[in-house]
Amino acid sequence: MLIKLNGAILYNMFRRGLMVLEENREAVDILNVFPVPDGDTGTNMVLTMRSALKEMEKVESNSLSELVQAASLGSLMGARGNSGVILSQLLRGFAKGLEGKTEINALEFAQAMQIGVSTAYKAVMKPVEGTILTVSREVAQGALEMAKKTNDILAVLDAAVANGEEALIHTPDLLPVLKRAGVVDAGGKGFIFILRGLREAADNAAKDKDLEGRPTDSVRPEITMDIARSTQSQPAAESDSVIEFQYCTEVIVKGQQLPLEQLRQDLALLGDCLLVVGTEQLAKVHLHSNNPGLVLENCLKYGSLHQIKVDNMQEQHRAFEESGLVRDLAQSESISAETTDVAARTAVTNDSAQDQFSHRQIESPSAIISEQVDKKVGLVAVAAGQGIGEILRSLGVDEVVEGGQTMNPSIEDLVQAINRVSTSQVIILPNNSNIVLAAEQAAKLVEKEVKVVPTRSLAQSISALVAFDLDASLEDNYQSMLAGSKRAKSGEVTFAVRYCQLDDLDIKANQIIGIANGTIKVAGEDPAQVVKDLLQQMVEEEDEIITIFYGEDVEANQAEELAAALSQDFPNCEIELHHGGQPLYHYYIAVE
Repeated sequence: MLIKLNGAILYNMFRRGLMVLEENREAVDILNVFPVPDGDTGTNMVLTMRSALKEMEKVESNSLSELVQAASLGSLMGARGNSGVILSQLLRGFAKGLEGKTEINALEFAQAMQIGVSTAYKAVMKPVEGTILTVSREVAQGALEMAKKTNDILAVLDAAVANGEEALIHTPDLLPVLKRAGVVDAGGKGFIFILRGLREAADNAAKDKDLEGRPTDSVRPEITMDIARSTQSQPAAESDSVIEFQYCTEVIVKGQQLPLEQLRQDLALLGDCLLVVGTEQLAKVHLHSNNPGLVLENCLKYGSLHQIKVDNMQEQHRAFEESGLVRDLAQSESISAETTDVAARTAVTNDSAQDQFSHRQIESPSAIISEQVDKKVGLVAVAAGQGIGEILRSLGVDEVVEGGQTMNPSIEDLVQAINRVSTSQVIILPNNSNIVLAAEQAAKLVEKEVKVVPTRSLAQSISALVAFDLDASLEDNYQSMLAGSKRAKSGEVTFAVRYCQLDDLDIKANQIIGIANGTIKVAGEDPAQVVKDLLQQMVEEEDEIITIFYGEDVEANQAEELAAALSQDFPNCEIELHHGGQPLYHYYIAVE
């Protein structure tokens, strides 16, 4: 029987909870509603708990209150994904309930769990039942009911686990999408594994009569994380490498009835990496060319020019190498040196191999926002893939946070990106449904005024960025970007990680699947054919542009062949092709 919990015991309970969760991480990851290769709930929860333990280890005493406060802070800053954020809120409320305590009994433990659940529900704008929220609520209810009957903490934990497991079984009854996929909620399952670990450690404490403090060998367990994809090293850049088209030219064209297709045709022969997006009143142009003057001259034929920016990419590359900041490219997935007229912007790289899930950004000594731009509202966006990051920067994003499918950035990553933006007002584009909640929490942790446009795809992000107005207020930009993001139609092509039956589709493991606006529409054997079949369902008569972003596993010639075929299949649409470099997803698609 265990009657009291002190700081040392609770530390070991948290430590064991993390270990059990890590041991079962893949079992949680596989519980995706969709059989796509981005099941990251288990990984996100492990990283969130790992951050909590890391912060707890900084506490030199065995003070229960200090330890749980540290766990709360660590889990909040390290939270990744929706389930990770909710888990951090459960810990935050739990810590609030134990504030000032040196040791607690069973009832106090259960009451703190109740406060944790209340805090988590309040943190979510629209709580959804059938998720980790439901499971945690039933866990806390089971613990409280048992605590009113006995002072044995082990019995309370047994009741909590039993209630939670029963609630987990019924999550498909509360959330139809779970029932259709034949799975229980992944976040709820992960939470149960943590509870089992807590129970095991509490049982060990009950058997150890001499346990008075944290064991001297009590260190954070070594956590070996497997990324869901293999990261292939990139060859190191050479200082004397030749850039075929030297000048990155960007401009906004404003006018009436802008002929976007004609503008694309005019510019297509002047360089590469062409991007022309927008409306009949406003178009954003991006092109790598050796004659930026000719680019601007062509644009001037159709309207007035605004926010002109011409960068010498060869000089950028040389300057960054001379600064010593471009290092270890074999470990880096994305380094960019987009600059303004008087200053280099931030370059993006992965952290060292010591923490393959943590991302930071390295700044050039002169990486400041030009005062000439006089930007009122800064932009932060999340992107997976070097090509996609570069496209977002060309559309005005100040800070790109590396992340997306399978590698959701932490709240701390987002907070740091927000703080690096020079403006006091910032808009975040999470570009993934599993990052929206983390972005909303990050917005609350900074002194700046921050809005989150809840973009869930690259297509939505580009549409939102086209609507951004350099001279508009934060609220006006938020409203216009929100409206713009809702007009976008997005598609993804990837592979199934398991068998799944959804509506009329029997999807086999490793089969190629096509997803339109979050719904699986097509299954097949060939990625190119799946793209064609998916677009047949996505493209409508009024659509004019199909943009394809091909991933890191697609050869350029394969993508070019697909683009050529699509121009035949959809003769009324302009086909744009870009290298996105995204992992796991063969193609991202935007239709407008």
